[in-house]
Amino acid sequence: MAVKGSSTAARVLVVFEAVAANQPVGVAALSRMLGMDKSAVQRALVTLSEQGWIQAREDQMTRWETTVRILNIAHSSRAKADLRHTIQSVLEQLAAQTGETAIFNEADGPRLVVSQVAESHQPLRMAPSIGALVPARDSATGRILLPYLSEARQEELLGGPPDAAFRALLDACRARGFAASSDVNAPAMTIAAPVFDVDGRPIGAVAISGPAERMQPDSHPRLAEQVCQAAKLLSGGAPRAAG
Repeated sequence: MAVKGSSTAARVLVVFEAVAANQPVGVAALSRMLGMDKSAVQRALVTLSEQGWIQAREDQMTRWETTVRILNIAHSSRAKADLRHTIQSVLEQLAAQTGETAIFNEADGPRLVVSQVAESHQPLRMAPSIGALVPARDSATGRILLPYLSEARQEELLGGPPDAAFRALLDACRARGFAASSDVNAPAMTIAAPVFDVDGRPIGAVAISGPAERMQPDSHPRLAEQVCQAAKLLSGGAPRAAG
């Protein structure tokens, strides 16, 4: 059975849009403009005010105007769009440098997923799909992100607490600064490095993936250095200890 939308929420949004388009504006004017009962408009205004979306301007009569909250959200959305653009640019440069597909993976709730890709131009290449799941335990991404997460977050992504052997593996990856793994798909090799927010919180991992036969162990230090450099370009701060 389809879920119906909320008429009350819709009314509040309509009032908010009218305030934004006509501010400062009073209850009577909004009522006439929208063809709504004044008491319904007043309830919507009070709701918006309580949630910080609008504020009253006390002139000869109370009139309403928007607060800066909507601007803050717009700025945040723009910042995220700019970050996505920057990530894509860095991935394309990394793919050109290494000759392998460059990927940005990040957490989505209890999962790790592929969020951005710049494919290699080589005939034989890895081509992960946007939104594809990335196994936390077996992937290079999981092994380089997990050491920076809290125990509770590790258990959420792994489906249970890591054992001593796996913890040792995570410690080794953290000490090295990158992780390399072909455990997800034996014919493929992936090398990943962590990306940190300005507060030191891990927000994802930059990785390259290609045929294992082309990414031989003796090439890993060189490739890892390039992956780590790309991750540093996207990082806003130094890593912090897991909480």
